[in-house]
Amino acid sequence: MVLNPADYQVVWITPLRIELKAALQMLDEQYDDSFPVGRGDNYVFTGGRMCNYNVAIASIPPGTAYGINSAAALVSQVEKFFSNLWLVFLVGVAAGLPDLSHKPPRDIRLGDVLVASSEGDIPAIVHYGQGKETEEGLQPLRSGHVLHPPKPILMGAILKAEMSNINSPNYYLNLFKQFDTDDFPDPGQDADVLYDANNDPVSRSPRPAAKRTRVWLGPIGSGDKVHKNATKTHELRDKFKIIGLEMEGAGTNAVVPAAMIRGVCDYGDQRKNKEWQPHAAAKAAAFAKAVLLQMPPPEQLMATQHVVLLSQRKVLTEL
Repeated sequence: MVLNPADYQVVWITPLRIELKAALQMLDEQYDDSFPVGRGDNYVFTGGRMCNYNVAIASIPPGTAYGINSAAALVSQVEKFFSNLWLVFLVGVAAGLPDLSHKPPRDIRLGDVLVASSEGDIPAIVHYGQGKETEEGLQPLRSGHVLHPPKPILMGAILKAEMSNINSPNYYLNLFKQFDTDDFPDPGQDADVLYDANNDPVSRSPRPAAKRTRVWLGPIGSGDKVHKNATKTHELRDKFKIIGLEMEGAGTNAVVPAAMIRGVCDYGDQRKNKEWQPHAAAKAAAFAKAVLLQMPPPEQLMATQHVVLLSQRKVLTEL
């Protein structure tokens, strides 16, 4: 049986293999059947069921360079392929940028979850590599407001998921417990050491087990560079007021208004490695599913979409 792309309203994008593996773990049901592939199609999608939605999972193929252009190419095909596309998630890992001097302190830690969200005049996703050179340095075009912001309905669901009852089975930390600890090991808080600008370890008290993971909402920087220089990442943090760095958001949100959810796997310094990637990918995937659980049923969502389309047609007719 061939899967019908028109039956899918939700697409979940995972650039890395470990992120794809985490996404598949969150499916309530994975379909063995495939989507049709035509000439010019460069991507293979996985279909499944999650939270009563048909969800297609899309990933950047192995051997393809990661970054903004690859993400834009993938999402451009996603937008054309899924004619009833309504919700897009970009879920994976990122570098977290703690700022203990911020008021209140942004004590971001490995395994925390970052959600791209605007803050004041700063957009949800800051394409820090694109702009115009001035005497003050590179300034993002239109102050960075050149990308689609996440849909308000998704941001509302994100806030609801963040504040949901910790005892609820749909709470993201309870969803995280579904992951196999062999495939998604937790390195432990002792392995989470933050270093300051002088390369000295920063003293931070361990978090209580029940409050081990925090969700942070704020602007996230997006660019094509892998950062392993603490001085540079601190400069980007302070200049653009961002809470994290990643490599696909600017490409994705240039095409569609995706919700970006990232697990913190490093601090963007010279100690960057892959040890925390599985754990961080799993935390991000669990939170993304918790967000989808807050959304209205698919039938209601599609009915709302139909009303919006009718309203738009009415406005165009009256013009």
